[in-house]
Amino acid sequence: MSQLTLKGTIKLVKDIQQISDSFSKREFVIETEDQYPQLVQFELVKDKCSLIDKSYEGKNVEVSFNVRGREWNDKYFVNLQAWRVVVDGPSAAPSSPVATTNKQVEAMDNSTDDLPF
Repeated sequence: MSQLTLKGTIKLVKDIQQISDSFSKREFVIETEDQYPQLVQFELVKDKCSLIDKSYEGKNVEVSFNVRGREWNDKYFVNLQAWRVVVDGPSAAPSSPVATTNKQVEAMDNSTDDLPF
């Protein structure tokens, strides 16, 4: 499956839900920038739950995600499982691994390493 991305503004970040000892999830909602904006819910699972927190509400982001589907009792469910959230714009906090603007990523890609290997 190809990489899917969606841009929008974070409208809601829910609290982390601890499902079991080894599984947790956090849901968040973005509003798209389309002519007819849509509210789309994503989920972060396990270690990805820390990618965002409530301070990201109102910020423009680009979400990379996978589509997950499952069947239960002859009913079908679809989840959008986010694995990367990039905050766009000048309000991004550079200390956070999520808060990297596109210009900062390009600068990192163009930097030279002085590692010998």
